[in-house]
Amino acid sequence: MTAPGRGSSVERTIRGLFDDAGVRGWLHVAAVHRPEAQVVIDADARLPMGSIYKVPVMVAFCRLADAGLLDPARRLTLHPRDRVPGPTGISVLHDAVTMSLRDLVVLMMTISDNTAADAVLHAVGADVVDAMCQDLGLPATRIHGGVVNTFSRLLADTGAASLDAALAQVTDNDTVAPDGVYDPAYKASSTPAELARLLRAIWTDQAASAERCAFMRTVMRRQPWAHRLGSGFPYDDVIVSGKTGSFGALRHEAGVVELADGSTYTAVVFTQAARADTKLPRADAVIGAAARAAVEALQGRRET
Repeated sequence: MTAPGRGSSVERTIRGLFDDAGVRGWLHVAAVHRPEAQVVIDADARLPMGSIYKVPVMVAFCRLADAGLLDPARRLTLHPRDRVPGPTGISVLHDAVTMSLRDLVVLMMTISDNTAADAVLHAVGADVVDAMCQDLGLPATRIHGGVVNTFSRLLADTGAASLDAALAQVTDNDTVAPDGVYDPAYKASSTPAELARLLRAIWTDQAASAERCAFMRTVMRRQPWAHRLGSGFPYDDVIVSGKTGSFGALRHEAGVVELADGSTYTAVVFTQAARADTKLPRADAVIGAAARAAVEALQGRRET
C-alpha cells in the first residue's frame, strides 16, 4: 500500500486543516510495521527542526553506550556558567547540578532541557551524531552543533545585540525575518520522511540494542506536553510518544501513536505559521489534527 496521490481525499483534508490554521505544513505518517502504508505531504522537504534534533542525539548516545564507548552512569556537574538559554529544567536553575548522562538524556527529551542537551551533545560529539545519521540512511539530517549553534546563527542573521532581542525580532509580525533565519543549511535540520525512518528504527529495535531502544521509547512516552501531536489523540487507551521542536514561526512534532488495537504509526508534522506570534494554539493543535486525519485514513484502508 503506497501513499495516496496528490489531490487525494485525505491530502485535501489535511491541506485544508493546515490552511484553516494559518500554517504551511509538511507531513509523514506511516504504519510502523507496514511502512509502505503512508500518508505524505511534501515529506522530503528539509527544514530546521528545532529541538527535535535531540532525538538523533539520544540515539547516538545509546549506540555509544551499546558499544562500550560511553558510560551512561557517568556523572557530570553543570555550573551556572554552563547554562544554555531555555525555559525548562537546568536552564532555569541557579546552582550547580550533578547528575548522570543518562538522566541528562531524560531531561533533554522529556522537558526539552537545552542545558542538558548541550551537555549530552558534548559528551557524544556532534560529528558522531552526524556520522550516525549518515550510517542510518538519513543524509538530510544534520545537527550543526545543536541549540547553541542555532542561537549563534540567529544572532548573526538578525544582527541583534542579545539572544532575547534576536528572538523578539523573529516573533514580531511587523518585522520580516532576515534571510537565512530559516535556512536549514546552517541549523539542525531534517525532513519528515527521515525522522519517521529514525522513529521506526527506535520502535523496531533497529536504532540500537533492544534494551536501549526500550529506554528511548520509555523516555519519549514521558514528554508531558499534549498540545501538538497528543491533541489529536485525547484518549486513555492511545499512547502518544513524541518530541516537539520550535523555532520562530516553526512548530513541529515527531512521534509515534500506538492505538488500542495494537496498530502503531510514526507521525511527523512540520509547520510554519503565517504569523510570528509565540502563542498560536491553532497552529499547535493542527499538528495533532493532521496526524489523526492521516492515521484514520490508513486505518480505513487497513480495514478494507
